[in-house]
Amino acid sequence: MPGMVLFGRRWAIASDDLVFPGVFELFLRVLWWIGILALYLQHRGKLDCAGGVLLSSYLIVLIVLLAVIICTVSAIVCVSMRGTICNPGPRKSMSKLLYLRLALFVPETVWASLGAAWIADGVQCDRTVGNGIIATVVVSWTVIAATVATIVVVFDPLGGKMAPYSPAGPSHLDSPESSQLLNGLRTAATSVWETRIKFLCCCVGKDDHTRVAFSSTAELFSTYFSDTDLVPSDIAAGLALLHQQQDHIWINQEPDQVISHSPEPSQEADLDAELENCHHYMQFAAAAYGWPLYIYRNPFTGLCRIGGDCCRNRTTEYDLVGGDQLNCHFGSILQTTGLQYRDFIHVSFHDRVYELPFLVALDHKKESVVVAVRGTMSLQDVLTDLSAESQTLNLECEVQDCYAHKGIAQAARYVCHRLVADGILSQAFSIAPEYRLVVVGHSLGAGAAALLAIMLRNQYPQVRCYAFSPPRGLLSKSLYEYSKSFIVSLVLGKDVIPRLSLTNLEDLKRRLLRVIAHCNKPKYKILLRGCWYELFGGSPDHLPTELDGGDLTQPLLGEQSLLTQGSPAYSFSSESPLESPARYPPLYPPGRIIHLQEEGASGRFPCYSAAHYSVRWSQESEFSKIIIGPKMLTDHMPDILMRALDRVVSDRAACVSCAAQGGSSVDVA
Repeated sequence: MPGMVLFGRRWAIASDDLVFPGVFELFLRVLWWIGILALYLQHRGKLDCAGGVLLSSYLIVLIVLLAVIICTVSAIVCVSMRGTICNPGPRKSMSKLLYLRLALFVPETVWASLGAAWIADGVQCDRTVGNGIIATVVVSWTVIAATVATIVVVFDPLGGKMAPYSPAGPSHLDSPESSQLLNGLRTAATSVWETRIKFLCCCVGKDDHTRVAFSSTAELFSTYFSDTDLVPSDIAAGLALLHQQQDHIWINQEPDQVISHSPEPSQEADLDAELENCHHYMQFAAAAYGWPLYIYRNPFTGLCRIGGDCCRNRTTEYDLVGGDQLNCHFGSILQTTGLQYRDFIHVSFHDRVYELPFLVALDHKKESVVVAVRGTMSLQDVLTDLSAESQTLNLECEVQDCYAHKGIAQAARYVCHRLVADGILSQAFSIAPEYRLVVVGHSLGAGAAALLAIMLRNQYPQVRCYAFSPPRGLLSKSLYEYSKSFIVSLVLGKDVIPRLSLTNLEDLKRRLLRVIAHCNKPKYKILLRGCWYELFGGSPDHLPTELDGGDLTQPLLGEQSLLTQGSPAYSFSSESPLESPARYPPLYPPGRIIHLQEEGASGRFPCYSAAHYSVRWSQESEFSKIIIGPKMLTDHMPDILMRALDRVVSDRAACVSCAAQGGSSVDVA
């Protein structure tokens, strides 16, 4: 529901968010009250010492004050349990209760200060009583400090400037006054987000690229969150509901809704070959992460294996540029790829915004010059990821509408400049002129590798690219079609990154708003069931929603209440296409896509040791919606992807018939 309004401003907390913190505080307060009451009743006869009257009065008043606070918190919890997310009517008394609760902090603070002063005076009474008073004072100040910290967390800098939703609909935005107000809100929101990002990334440099990335990221966040009035717990509840609704639909899918997508014979013929190539080149994509990923994958033996290289000084023999602990990186790269020192042409761990680490090596097994670009590993890389507006590319190819993700395009351009202008590729091909060029990467590195391959294709027509778990929001439609002839992408399971784009995020926001608006259960019940479902599974048949598997053609009143203003990009109809701002047009993943899917019932936890996978070519449309699930993040991890590839290749090598079985997988519509 919309955030609560207290003291004339909106806060990032709703009136139904107080159940769990209220129960926790109630538990502590009741224990505290019982302890103080027991202390007073057992030791009141020992308070006849100097200052004992003051301490006796302190305990009596504190017992009464705590009783009042317990009653108030109990009322807050009871009221917060009423209604639903979009029906705050039963909770209309919450603001008065919160004003009363905040008012009680005044005498509590005063009494805690007096208790601290009396203890500081060194009152000579029974030691047990003295320790009990000290504990009481400490607990009092701890609760007060926690409350202040909570207020700081839920403070919304834009709370005093929020524009309420108008029942007049989007037409009320046509007036000059409304347009001026909304422009002011957008400017204020962008400024607030930029301040937050600069604070979180305070250790990042202050160069021009970083400042541009700050502005781009702030614009992205302010644009995405500007037209909704959701608090964080609403989003958590919506995600829990979406996961259960999604599983409910899949379980109850009718047989005639199962459609088989048979790949073309030419595609099926080279699936095994491309899968083997992916398995081979994934080692290079993982090696580009350096020693952190290697130690993570080998926690018990990794440090021993690369420890000798960490102490060795080889920077004068090899072109290692930028970064710390280069020899440790080099040691892990050698262990991961199985190559020798002499096989590496260039290794760079220089890391800035729009400038990614990469390595260049001679792969004699596949007779290729491999360029591996590192994925996200730093705050600088995150800023590169979040610079998500589109940028036109100047490419020497007959493709119209050449545009791509700005941050990744800038990173690819940097690597391309280093490879060509610094003569790195020329050096590699002077050693092995008959080799072909292969560009690889994982995650952010996969996106940069795909764009790098496109940029280099005129100069190196035989270039190939293997993009592992690439972001969906990368290429324009024309570039996506163009890339199919020389780029192969690999996606594991429900990995969220290959489904992540601004268009898909808008779709996710729309689905969140709808499922929240149609919810007929209190939020605390949704969150409890959602946690249980994520951890232990169960049946999603009994959803706390009024949809019953169907869609409404008209928005509910609750759905409108979740918008701060009419959003031209938001569509109430579930089938209506979403409009994107000019700077965020729809973008697509690179190349042809191989999809690894876990067969059978998927576990709740990421344990892949005994998992079996189906393998098939997939269409990009199958990744046009974000899928909620416990493995949506773990499926993206490079070590998990490597394990899955190992399993798939070993299974297919052990059974000749597995190739046909893997390609005949069906796709559920």
